[in-house]
Amino acid sequence: MAHQSNPSMHPTPTVSVIVPAYNVQKYISEALQSLVCQTWQSFEVLIVNDGSTDGTAEAVEPWCQRDPRFHLLSKPNGGLASSRNWGIRHARGEFIALLDADDRYLPQKLATHVEILQHHSEVGIVYSVSRIIRDDGRPTWLTLSGRPIHSDPLLAMLCKNFIGHGSNAIFRRALFDQIGGFNESLRSCEDLDFWLKVAEQGSHRFYRHPQVLCEYRVRPSGLSFNVKKMQECGEQVLQAAFNRSTEKVRTMMPTAYAFFYRLLARLALTAQEPELAKEYIAKAVASDGSIFWRDPRSLLTLIAVHLQSISRPLIRFSLAPHSSLLDLPK
Repeated sequence: MAHQSNPSMHPTPTVSVIVPAYNVQKYISEALQSLVCQTWQSFEVLIVNDGSTDGTAEAVEPWCQRDPRFHLLSKPNGGLASSRNWGIRHARGEFIALLDADDRYLPQKLATHVEILQHHSEVGIVYSVSRIIRDDGRPTWLTLSGRPIHSDPLLAMLCKNFIGHGSNAIFRRALFDQIGGFNESLRSCEDLDFWLKVAEQGSHRFYRHPQVLCEYRVRPSGLSFNVKKMQECGEQVLQAAFNRSTEKVRTMMPTAYAFFYRLLARLALTAQEPELAKEYIAKAVASDGSIFWRDPRSLLTLIAVHLQSISRPLIRFSLAPHSSLLDLPK
């Protein structure tokens, strides 16, 4: 029987860190160690064991026994959105931090973001630049800058999830209550859906911190590997955003779809599906071909798809054998 601790028995923390965990026995200790090393110490960690079939729960138990701030919550498997919602509903902190079990925070992550949230009431979400790390934890030269491509956060988020990945944002608990949580019917793009809803409200600012404060692990397995499933979910999210804010976003939608199909082309390329990558590039060009001369990353993707004999070995070299760029959200 996995150790289950009662968070309500401990002092109220400033931040609740939600760690969804499904079959991550190999990685989760690094994630939890990065929390122990935080300079901001008023936090609780809610590790949501989402029906793991490996030794994830057993790997977490010693952390809960050593540190009363760590709590293991177990539930039947329901997916990432379900795990995040489950953890947040049990959270006691004013602020919510999301940390996937295979990623890591740098020591100043919580302190830097909490200070911004405490001193700027108009800010609802804080995030930072991220460093890509390999499957074995070694750093790469790759980063996710988090720079929006438009001054309006809704239009910017439609085109690119500038927060970048699921372990980057720290936000006010009140936003979760207002939005109603992550959409559990989505098996991909659930974070994009959530941020779009926040941006639509317009009541809180997104704040980008220019330092690298978290590390995003690219590993050979994961939800993003199902490119077709990501296409299905992403198109659903974009259509829902259009339905909610039709007049505001109408003219941006072709560009939004172009960026989305460009992303799928990159994922297909690194999934060793060259014809599918070409198909997505063609969709991107048809939606808004101007992104390929206006956005350097888009141009690089276009070149990579058409020069795959060169680009695929470079991808493998960047992330070491058996790794993939497939999870890269930018």
